[in-house]
Amino acid sequence: MFIDEVKITVKAGKGGNGIVAFRREKYVPKGGPAGGDGGNGGSVIFVGESGLTTLLDLRYNKVLKAADGENGMAKNCFGKAADNIYVKVPLGTVIYDEVLGSVIADITKHGQEVVICKGGKGGRGNSSFATSRVPAPYICESGLPGEEKSLKIELKVLADVGLVGLPNAGKSTLISVVSAAKPKIANYPFTTLVPNLGVVGVKDGRSFVMADLPGLIEGASIGAGLGLNFLKHIERTRVIAHVIDMDPLDKSDPYNNYLIINKELENYDKKLLLRPQVIVANKMDLPNSLENLEKFKKECKNIPIIPISAYNKDNINALLYKLADLLDTVSLNEFVDDIKEEIVEYIYKKPEAPFVITLGKDGIYNVTGPVVKRYFDITDFSRDDNVKLFAQKIRNLGVDEELKNLGVKNGDTVRIFDFEFEFFD
Repeated sequence: MFIDEVKITVKAGKGGNGIVAFRREKYVPKGGPAGGDGGNGGSVIFVGESGLTTLLDLRYNKVLKAADGENGMAKNCFGKAADNIYVKVPLGTVIYDEVLGSVIADITKHGQEVVICKGGKGGRGNSSFATSRVPAPYICESGLPGEEKSLKIELKVLADVGLVGLPNAGKSTLISVVSAAKPKIANYPFTTLVPNLGVVGVKDGRSFVMADLPGLIEGASIGAGLGLNFLKHIERTRVIAHVIDMDPLDKSDPYNNYLIINKELENYDKKLLLRPQVIVANKMDLPNSLENLEKFKKECKNIPIIPISAYNKDNINALLYKLADLLDTVSLNEFVDDIKEEIVEYIYKKPEAPFVITLGKDGIYNVTGPVVKRYFDITDFSRDDNVKLFAQKIRNLGVDEELKNLGVKNGDTVRIFDFEFEFFD
């Protein structure tokens, strides 16, 4: 089953917690702190795999979650870091952050790895807090949570040559003749519903990937028929092979059919018409094809026309040589903006405020902010020493001073994320 669009949730693992522990061996006086650090949580990494052609596996696996890191242990033993999850996806996969609507990654190479969600860092045990002034601290950190994202994953078929044309023009027959692909073929008007990929070998030793793309109809660029579900796959092809039925069953004009498809390509993206095109004049074994071809040539003079009969396998080699020659002159990056080398622009951005204080509807002041959030996440509130350290950190940020300026007095309640605290000056 060909699946080219899925929506999933991805969550990296939480870092393991550090612990408070002390050495208590019989012959080790003043053993000191021995609490180990927690291990890092597992990350979720997407990997390009050239052997895949569908997102089917992700359709039935809506939530991907990496394991949490192991907690630290006594005797200064560190917790084990969790294994990363590697998700194999086809080449041409574009990954979007569904909430932000931005592109996270565009996977176009075999083996390309992209960290989609980074695992949380493990918390430190009390051994890490020992100093000459405090040789036996009762302080440790909790592990940080892993990143979590809602993703929209879209596959845009990555092929060298894309076959386009109206339904029943002979695209499926052609790809079945020149490659090992086995699309559905019938002698009545119907359209291929999913792209079919095949590796084509030319007699001189060259080879390329050809895609038999679903048939277009008039109005596809505004959603008619398969519409945009088809057109997005054209974006990743280097050469367009426009298959024209030279003796249509409905007696329509082949040149007018050619204009219809080109118009749909232009309406979707004008840059598609910049790609090299080859017109494949198919079904030359039918009675009226030769006459229609002569008329077609008078109308269309600037694009190479290769007459063939895919059914009888006539003139197939001439077509393959022409396509291979064109591919030799066109680089992959020339027409695909998304794959071009990224140019990084360094723009000064005003740093985000470390904390924000707002008044809730219940009259309680809420303290939030990126720095406060980090301090909050790494604090184990079950230990008094950890709570005292947290209070000192946010005091150093200036939170207490700002709360006093807002009129908060001793004994008032202040909310920091999910916890409520009593304010003391």
